[in-house]
Amino acid sequence: MEREISAGGLVIRRQDRVWWLAAIELPDPDPATDTAKQVRQSKRKITTCLPKGLVDAGEKPLEAALREVREETGLTATPILKLADIKYSYVRSWGDRARVFKIVSFYLLHYESGKIDDISEGMRIEVARAKWIRLEDAPQLLAYSGEKQMARQALEYLALHPEL
Repeated sequence: MEREISAGGLVIRRQDRVWWLAAIELPDPDPATDTAKQVRQSKRKITTCLPKGLVDAGEKPLEAALREVREETGLTATPILKLADIKYSYVRSWGDRARVFKIVSFYLLHYESGKIDDISEGMRIEVARAKWIRLEDAPQLLAYSGEKQMARQALEYLALHPEL
């Protein structure tokens, strides 16, 4: 079984006494121009998730998380702590359809600068839109169970550390 190592970030900021989380929406996997497809696309379920990606050779997971956040959301952030590693297996839906064991390290990050969704046009292949969502809503809005758990852990951490 192949292995993949990825890293991602939960970028948070506090505004008007509310904690916000930077999230991304994935693009439609099969963009088409015919009318029937456009009707189906308007009814498609939006996949909301956290910015993350593969750790490059020679790169540390935290460095990859910060890079992926910047590339996929347009934001820069400072690390607070490592939340956890999520481990799972999947079958590639492209290419060789290999079974892959994946580890994703997630970090809690504090917003530093940048404008949400200010990303390159080339990144639009991977990210349809980056947006702020209420952190307390994230466990319901995020698409993947491991990411929902990361949002819950971020909420727990912030409850124990109100000084942030």
